[in-house]
Amino acid sequence: MDFELHPRLAEDCYYLGDFPLCALLLSKDANYPWYILVPRQAGIVEAFQLNKQDQQTLQDESLQFSQALSAAFSADKMNIAALGNMVPQLHLHHIVRYKHDAAWPNPIWGHVSAKQYTPSALQDRIQKTHQLLGQMHFTPNLQTS
Repeated sequence: MDFELHPRLAEDCYYLGDFPLCALLLSKDANYPWYILVPRQAGIVEAFQLNKQDQQTLQDESLQFSQALSAAFSADKMNIAALGNMVPQLHLHHIVRYKHDAAWPNPIWGHVSAKQYTPSALQDRIQKTHQLLGQMHFTPNLQTS
């Protein structure tokens, strides 16, 4: 079975590229710098279903990415979560939070309506993301650049 991104993730996100294990997505909700890592393996619902090496790779990619996001966006707090209630495919949300954001200190889900990126804001966000990933093992999706 080949990896296929869940339709809800494909609809709600922009595909930015790939780490060695995970696809990197950007949420279409511009209220927050909100990214999602998805291990590119078919049928994975929980992290414990990955083999030990891939579990470690997922952890490493998540930690390196969240550290880079926190620094690049001057985060007050990084929210990292794997919920899976609506989308069973394993995916990890990485959300940059600020004490002044629309939902602080509450979870972001359902707090405010999604805000769409303008074309220029989207390109700025993608460019900034590609720049912060420059030192990591990341292959950008050039169709979103």
